[in-house]
Amino acid sequence: MNSQGGPVNSQGNNMRDLRLGLLSFAHVHAEAYAYHLGTMPGVRFVGIADSDSVRGHAAAQRYGVRFFPSYHALLDEGLDGVIICSENVRHRALVELAAAASVNILCEKPLATTLEDGRAIIAACEAAGVVLMTAFPMRFSAPVREVKALLDQGGLGKVLACNGTNQGQVPKRYREWFVDKELAGGGSVFDHTVHLADILRWYLGSEVVEVYAQTNRIVHGEDVEVETGGLLMLTFADGTFASIDCSWSRPANYPTWGGLGFDLIGEKGVVNVDAFRQNLTAYSNAPEHPAWLAWMSDPDRAMIAEFMAAIREQRTPAVTGFDGYKAMEVALAAYRSAEAGQPVRLNV
Repeated sequence: MNSQGGPVNSQGNNMRDLRLGLLSFAHVHAEAYAYHLGTMPGVRFVGIADSDSVRGHAAAQRYGVRFFPSYHALLDEGLDGVIICSENVRHRALVELAAAASVNILCEKPLATTLEDGRAIIAACEAAGVVLMTAFPMRFSAPVREVKALLDQGGLGKVLACNGTNQGQVPKRYREWFVDKELAGGGSVFDHTVHLADILRWYLGSEVVEVYAQTNRIVHGEDVEVETGGLLMLTFADGTFASIDCSWSRPANYPTWGGLGFDLIGEKGVVNVDAFRQNLTAYSNAPEHPAWLAWMSDPDRAMIAEFMAAIREQRTPAVTGFDGYKAMEVALAAYRSAEAGQPVRLNV
């Protein structure tokens, strides 16, 4: 039986391996997802399809799976789910293909590059009755989840404000398309705003009603034509306000790609969160060192496990397509604000 009818074995239980695949290997996170699909229990990693045959062949060979010459060919393999790792602008087309094949979907962030495409993605999955999950692995970060539990228990009282950072290296040397506005939808604002916007919506249970943003190309601007720096001010419906530094400000020799952290200020106290604090620093003469070696629980692996559980249990995942849409809405509002030089109000 296919995933729409529920993954079952001959005994009628939900214990057979799920057949999962990757649609596109364009995204920098595809490597981590491929590793986990090949090592997690309960998964059969069927293969990789990619419009770039050179990239796709190389990835399939690296992870010991089959390369499919087209997306249709992989979807015809009777999959239970796919992870979409294409360029941002191509998410809608691949989601619609997978939904039409009754295949469940974990889609990279941002969900889309326009509100119209975001709405179409959600509508296609609702019509097909398939799971749609947005790839927000920070929802599964142990420190982030610990603070969520603290909030739910009233440990901070009412949250008043948040000062957040999601910084990283300019991704051009890893994936050229990240700095192509037509393919990515923008630069650092689109790349990094959505994670913290999603976490704050989840923490507060409240929607963003106003966005004010400034962007620039002060850092690495000589190499790219999209913004490399951004600072957002968000106002939520419950009165909480937050700042997000979403800049590509890390140097090329930084121990890791970047990081996510924030200070959460509440009536009863303040908590500081560093999602990547649990690591060791390795030094050598290799060009990629020094490097951080994480010993924390892996949020990517936990996110994929939740996707699998939602498929098996035929339920809504912990992070939905709508969550992805609302986070994308904040990033798009930031661009409008930066262009106008004025705050932008959102409809909630």
